[in-house]
Amino acid sequence: MTYRCLLQMVLLLCFSTTALSRSYSLLRFQQRRSLAVCQKLLRQLPSTPQHCLEARMDFQMPEEMKRAQQFRKEDAILVIYEMLQQIFNILTRDFSSTGWSETIIEDLLEELYEQMNRLEPIQKEIMQKQNSTMGDTTVLHLRKYYFNLVQYLKFKEYNRCAWTVVRVQILRNFSFLTRLTGYLHD
Repeated sequence: MTYRCLLQMVLLLCFSTTALSRSYSLLRFQQRRSLAVCQKLLRQLPSTPQHCLEARMDFQMPEEMKRAQQFRKEDAILVIYEMLQQIFNILTRDFSSTGWSETIIEDLLEELYEQMNRLEPIQKEIMQKQNSTMGDTTVLHLRKYYFNLVQYLKFKEYNRCAWTVVRVQILRNFSFLTRLTGYLHD
């Protein structure tokens, strides 16, 4: 059942790729809807025990993200795509100690995958046209940020408190993603 549904979605995405790359407004609408679904799914995961508060870390989001209004839509696409890809990669790690629902995580991963598929043709087109942009620099800084999140999880041996800290970071990331998505317009 799941495979049939997934096949239908893949075919739909293949046929709609060209149309999506030409309409940033449609893409913005679809991304906002999808980001809201992701946030809702993340919030459905069980919350933290009180003792996990001491496990908090201050992961420094790249400085450019605080000045997101400077992004052009092309930069925003590159950054959004990178963030989605990194979040996807993090959520495919060992979360067995969390008590999280595998169904919720699978739904979340599917939603992230769909977003990346919508963005990928445009992202590739932008990468081919441009040599260096603000988005490229930000992507490098984002990779370091996400590397630090993964290292934290590894250091804490993927325990429940570490995942809680990372979950909060990912929720914050979705706030940035929503803001960046606002810069996608025709």
